[in-house]
Amino acid sequence: MKRRLFLLAGTAGLLTLAACEPAPKPHYNGLDLTGGDYKPDFSLSGPDGKVYTLADFKGKYVMVFFGFTQCPDVCPTALSRALEIRQKLGADGDKLQVIFISIDPERDTPELLGEYMRAFDPSFLGLRTDPKNTAQTAFNYKVFYRRVPSGSSYTMDHTAISYVLDTEGRMRLGLKHQLTGDECVQDIKTLMKSKYTL
Repeated sequence: MKRRLFLLAGTAGLLTLAACEPAPKPHYNGLDLTGGDYKPDFSLSGPDGKVYTLADFKGKYVMVFFGFTQCPDVCPTALSRALEIRQKLGADGDKLQVIFISIDPERDTPELLGEYMRAFDPSFLGLRTDPKNTAQTAFNYKVFYRRVPSGSSYTMDHTAISYVLDTEGRMRLGLKHQLTGDECVQDIKTLMKSKYTL
């Protein structure tokens, strides 16, 4: 009887140890930014005049891209890929909120941002703020951008990474511009299934 109790106690101990083991770190095609020194919260205005923060999207995965509406290629390509990702996620597509943050608030008015987002997907949200808060928000995401003269006007150089936050607003993924929609979908599905956090 004592031997049986000892064996049962030993088995219970092994089960407890197994339960305490941390979740394995997942593999991604993109950049694993979990635990990185990012401050992903923001306070930005939408086309409807409402001020949005990350708290408004608690419970959703959030994909954030910094760009500008007059961007000739990188921004529309990133937003087209974001639409492809939402579609290929199927039922899980509704769990992903796409947010486009303007780095050109001088030209990107709320009305223009609203029209630009609707051209891709009505669920996409374009946000903006004043130049000082724009710079701070970009800094918090480690996003680089700068104005480049172009004839009588200007264009913008900027980081071309789509950032993915988890349902608690924690920075988790950086999806490089060269990744395909399928590779991004694979990463987001892996994130949705993963229990790994730091």
